[in-house]
Amino acid sequence: MSPNTPTYLAYQHDAKLLQLETTIQSIQPISALHEINQSLFKTAQEDDYIIVTKETIFHPQGGGQPSDEGYIFLANPTTTSTSSSPSPPSLNDADAIFQVLSARMDATNNGQVLHLIRPTSTSTNPSSPPPPNTPIIQKVDAAKRLLYSRLHTAGHVLGSAVRHLLESQVPDFDELKASHFPDSASCEFRGSIGGEWKEAIQTRVSEYIAQGMPVEIEFWDEADFTREGLEHLRPDRSLLAPGEEKFRVVRIVGAEVYPCGGTHVETTDRCGETVVKKISRSKGNSRVSYVVV
Repeated sequence: MSPNTPTYLAYQHDAKLLQLETTIQSIQPISALHEINQSLFKTAQEDDYIIVTKETIFHPQGGGQPSDEGYIFLANPTTTSTSSSPSPPSLNDADAIFQVLSARMDATNNGQVLHLIRPTSTSTNPSSPPPPNTPIIQKVDAAKRLLYSRLHTAGHVLGSAVRHLLESQVPDFDELKASHFPDSASCEFRGSIGGEWKEAIQTRVSEYIAQGMPVEIEFWDEADFTREGLEHLRPDRSLLAPGEEKFRVVRIVGAEVYPCGGTHVETTDRCGETVVKKISRSKGNSRVSYVVV
């Protein structure tokens, strides 16, 4: 495989896939990275490595969503499923050879996911990592993935609720950007949203959550955006995911459609209770913050 081959983003096609067998494409010390990429990993230590794999189930930080974390194991006959045992093998985190601390998209080589990894106490020789083409198993921290998925879906629910309530009430209204980090979850909108709208927004959000609306992942081309009357949402083709010919969109059935590369829960009720914290305003824009509990 060419070292420049884009990483297949398996999590975009199956966010419930928390374990995946793949192969190492490249592995190198963090110090060997281009300085632009080194700057992506603020918490890296001198003995950490960067690994690129053929596929990944680790969502790299971006689009307002935090990076997945987890572990990497060597794949061997005791950890690899067979045709008579199609279920994923049960892996003990204590047997991992690396801890995955963070993942980011390569800033210099479009399409590859860089995983920041640290040898565990299980590593027999952390100074001599496994070579390219070694089969490994990735395992995502399921609890953190679920939290990030709840937050991301809840952010879309909030955005939809605000749009449906205020699009015709607030001059020059539009949805701008969002953060789905646990300690700073918020959605930003163009236009001034007064604090008197907080209760109505909370009521609408709670309604959407309680309805258990299906959250569906679809892949659209330009014609699909036109057919749905959503040309204004069509991203530039430069934003296509690596190796993809169509744009990934998330449809909250009965509410909204968003171009989105993040992970989500299957229905809105799985977000859990979503609380609108406050509305703040600055320079003509408004930010609505929230938490999931």
